[in-house]
Amino acid sequence: MKKIKVIIVDDERLSREELKMALKSYEDFVVIGEAENADDAKDLIETKMPDLIFLDIQMPEKSGFDLLESLNLLPAVLFITAYDQYAVQAFEVNALDYLMKPIREERFSKAIEKIRTTFESKSSLNNAPAQDRKIFIKDGEKRFFIQLDEIYLIESLENYTRLFFQDKKALQRRSLRQWEEMLDGNVFFRINRTEIINIKYIREVNTTVSGRLEVKLKTGELLEVSNRQSVKFKNRNGI
Repeated sequence: MKKIKVIIVDDERLSREELKMALKSYEDFVVIGEAENADDAKDLIETKMPDLIFLDIQMPEKSGFDLLESLNLLPAVLFITAYDQYAVQAFEVNALDYLMKPIREERFSKAIEKIRTTFESKSSLNNAPAQDRKIFIKDGEKRFFIQLDEIYLIESLENYTRLFFQDKKALQRRSLRQWEEMLDGNVFFRINRTEIINIKYIREVNTTVSGRLEVKLKTGELLEVSNRQSVKFKNRNGI
């Protein structure tokens, strides 16, 4: 049976102990760490790379949502909280499940089975192809879990960037350089100083009278590639 590596994030020690005790009944779930705040949790998650985090939403200083936004790549998430007003938000971002404190044994068992089914049907974070990994996006009151491969365009807006994915767009605090460093270079290509595209969304490529390339995306955008990046793109694709 495949082991599922777990990190528990909750500011209440008794809540963490309750979860660890509940998980002892399930041999395939292995707790590899715990944290009482978002900053410590971020370091722990990036170091130990768990398959799953049990995450409290309401915590001092930074919430569970703030933690998710700070991570470049996400493990699976199961929210646990004492506040039912977060239930809708939790499911809107496609969390595996949402549990209310205090945890009821029967409800916890159902959540465990749901997690097992999910992990049986698809690879864990550590084994998934880079483009299939998820990130957490927060734009105002809207929140999303999205696969990197769903992003088709990223454009720079001074100290921010705007992501285009599915039929949505969201403003983010990451710079274009930060995106470039975390994205798979085989899938994403920086076409100029202000834009990165997902090459899987290219519908056609044309050459302008100035010799630059112009790409049209399947979503309709017509974008110009800089001179320098046009050369790189041609060499890369044998054009």
